[in-house]
Amino acid sequence: MAITTRTRLISALAVTAAAAVSTAFVVAGAPDASAAAITPPPANAKFDYQIGGAYPPPSGVQVVSRDREAAPAAGLYNICYVNAFQTQPGEAEWWQQNHDDLLLKKSGEYVVDGEWDEILLDVSTAAKRTAVAGIVGGWIDGCAADGFNAIEPDNQDSYDRSEGLLTKQNALDLITLIAARAHAKSLAIGQKNTTEFGTAGKKAGLDFAVAEQCGEWSECEDYTDVYGGNVVAIEYEDSAYTTACNTVGSTISVVRRDVKVTAPGSGTYVYKQC
Repeated sequence: MAITTRTRLISALAVTAAAAVSTAFVVAGAPDASAAAITPPPANAKFDYQIGGAYPPPSGVQVVSRDREAAPAAGLYNICYVNAFQTQPGEAEWWQQNHDDLLLKKSGEYVVDGEWDEILLDVSTAAKRTAVAGIVGGWIDGCAADGFNAIEPDNQDSYDRSEGLLTKQNALDLITLIAARAHAKSLAIGQKNTTEFGTAGKKAGLDFAVAEQCGEWSECEDYTDVYGGNVVAIEYEDSAYTTACNTVGSTISVVRRDVKVTAPGSGTYVYKQC
């Protein structure tokens, strides 16, 4: 996952389905090839953020985000979380054994996001971006096969933690590749945090935004200015949640979660929605 402390979510409508898709979405387990629905999450729908562990969504939830290794929630709009710019916890050894050349290094040492102990992926060249996009693309294909509706590629702002080795343009160039892969599978794809993109993320192919702590950092309008109501916002503090609800809660999805996004029964689980 990514939170702001680490500074980290085109329609291609078929002519015969355009009117219907503009007001609806395809749910998991009910794909409709004729609809060709590259559709962002419905605006201001009740949302739950479950990337730390899947569980039955609270009553009324329409949109849920889960890790790519979890099953989508039946009957809902499902966003598939993938760690597209850093190694997922527990997967560093796989990358080291199979794609060590795609791990970012400085003076022979891995560049690590220390807060989450994740090695940054090296997307500094076109060849490396193509290779990373191929791996991430396989995950995207898996999300589509499982019945997800959209992709949440995390750590798009990894260049901020790269010790000067990566640039914002490197990130946008990779996003262009993986957005095309997602769209080819009729999946929407989201901007994850990274207000520094401005409109560039949307130009690269992103369809909506997943914004963590935008209320805390007075950034929510930065996302709505680009994506309108196609934004889901997650806050981890009560005061920031109240701010987000008061400022944008009438137009976008806003939830309060615990910082580890745990499941009910964990002892730290928190969920509110406005």
